[in-house]
Amino acid sequence: MNYPLRVVFFGTPHFSVPFLHACLEDKDINILAVVTQLDKSSGRGQELVSSPIKQIAEAQHLPIFQPNSLKSSETMEFLTSLSADVFVVVAYGKMIPLEILALPSKGCVNVHPSLLPKYRGPSPLQASLLSGDKETGVTIMLLDKGMDTGPMLAQETVTLDSKETFLSLTKKIEAIAPNLLIQTLKKYASGLIVPVPQDETFASVTSLLEREDGRVDWRLPADVLDRRVRALNPWPGTWTIWNRHGKDIRLKILHTQLSQQLTDKNSGTVFIENEHLYIATGSKTYLEILSIQPEGKKELSAAEFLRGYSDIVGSVL
Repeated sequence: MNYPLRVVFFGTPHFSVPFLHACLEDKDINILAVVTQLDKSSGRGQELVSSPIKQIAEAQHLPIFQPNSLKSSETMEFLTSLSADVFVVVAYGKMIPLEILALPSKGCVNVHPSLLPKYRGPSPLQASLLSGDKETGVTIMLLDKGMDTGPMLAQETVTLDSKETFLSLTKKIEAIAPNLLIQTLKKYASGLIVPVPQDETFASVTSLLEREDGRVDWRLPADVLDRRVRALNPWPGTWTIWNRHGKDIRLKILHTQLSQQLTDKNSGTVFIENEHLYIATGSKTYLEILSIQPEGKKELSAAEFLRGYSDIVGSVL
């Protein structure tokens, strides 16, 4: 294989950024262009905002391509003209058609933050946290017509601690995966890695998270709800509705702590013990609320929240 590798980078969110940086910093990789999603309206003014990857590409004076459709003739012509050795895909956000996968001589190398074939799809880190896994990891793989079903090139494992959150787990993946991508790219391009098919008997698929997925069901046990709080913040967040004086208020539960004690209170009952805020949960368990955010307000510690909303005590959520 001749170096530097001719690479087109597909990516969109913040998660993609360290991978693009790693490619740019390696002398054996030449980024021909960056493909990212269209600018999106944001904020009250609905101003168009570029993706994090586009912002990096602009700063590095890289060619940027933002197609309306990956199936258009314009997209095919542009990508064909680059004569890339490989496409690198990190959280681009859309399925890539077969005709595009076939363009580079070495195919499309994708980064997926799970130990495939477990947790295919858009929400692997959340799924690992929700399941209470002790470890997860990252897989470097080749894309095919399915969703994260292609043969694997490399994997690396990370350990989850008992307080792991979506954000802390993301940082762990970002700490190891960019280097794994670079080393795997070079070995694969040099013929030193034989792609390994995934074992379908161990496959599982995650779904795209919707806002309603964050609504708390207080009938679930405390340990399950604690995992949900850690897995689903910042999106879609874990939230509950409190009817205060006939008005529904959405409360976002931001940080919680498990209690080893049991209670006879009904699930969803808000109570105080030793100046700590608790909510009764399923299986006679209860959860301590460490911080909470009323809709339209800032994050509050439990003590701060109780100073302004003490009438919540005794409510059933």
